[in-house]
Amino acid sequence: MEKYQVLDVSEFDVETVMAICGESDCNLDLIGNNLGCKVFLEGDYILTSDEHTVERIRKIIKDMVSVFQNKGELEYQDVTNLVVNEADSSFYREAVITGYGSRKFYLRTLGQKKLYDAFRTHDITLVTGPAGTGKTFLAVIYAVDLLRKGKVRKIIVTRPVVEAGESLGFLPGDLKEKVDPYLRPIYDSFDTLFGTGSVERLMEKGVIEIAPLAYMRGRTLNDAVVILDEAQNTTAMQIKMFLTRLGFNSKMIITGDVTQIDLPNSKQSGLKKAIEIVKDIEEIAVVEMHKNDVVRHPVVQKIIEAYEKKE
Repeated sequence: MEKYQVLDVSEFDVETVMAICGESDCNLDLIGNNLGCKVFLEGDYILTSDEHTVERIRKIIKDMVSVFQNKGELEYQDVTNLVVNEADSSFYREAVITGYGSRKFYLRTLGQKKLYDAFRTHDITLVTGPAGTGKTFLAVIYAVDLLRKGKVRKIIVTRPVVEAGESLGFLPGDLKEKVDPYLRPIYDSFDTLFGTGSVERLMEKGVIEIAPLAYMRGRTLNDAVVILDEAQNTTAMQIKMFLTRLGFNSKMIITGDVTQIDLPNSKQSGLKKAIEIVKDIEEIAVVEMHKNDVVRHPVVQKIIEAYEKKE
């Protein structure tokens, strides 16, 4: 096998070299698998089996070092983002928020930066995109940031309860126990930022409210960040009702994936219709995320691409 030198790593300390390689060289394998070559550490040098990949790999590794120096760690999903999505390492220079255990969170793709900028500059943001692009989590991060800075008094998160073959009336437990499984992803996002158990305390104080969409009817939502998740499963009347709940000093964020609509075939997604109706209103942003913004396991992006080809 031919060997071509990519980078001399003798100038880096041991921790940096270990971060570059990853556990059992998983980071180097990820780079090689994506570029169709072998990438490996030999002595003080990172080498590749394909001379045409040298410059690309060198840039990736320099970006990895930059991320490691800024964050103090290099996660596999960071490497995935740099390799698969060709992300810009400059996104990692400043965290958008610090969560539980001093963990820092960063914008990872151009699409995520565009979305976060839309949150800041518009009263209402409608965002669509595939799973794994960070739509809901970024909305929660933005809401928590405004709450911590005292710019809003509460965070309200809601989503439509779409029944999958069972009526809620036949499920065991009270209303909270019936709808909690639908809202579990939201709880997980808050737990990541506040720590397990903190969400319940903040809910008891009324600082965080998580409820089914039907609970929004008849209300005016002031001094809050209001998030509607899974909005592709709303009807046209439901999303109109939600949009008109916006009060003073509030932000509204609506997220959804129009490729995963669970409504009966006879019903049109309210999210699709709402985008067409409000897209030209100055105070409203419409943002579309793409498969290049997926920051989950690399196979998730391949799954999305496979379904796009089939459909």
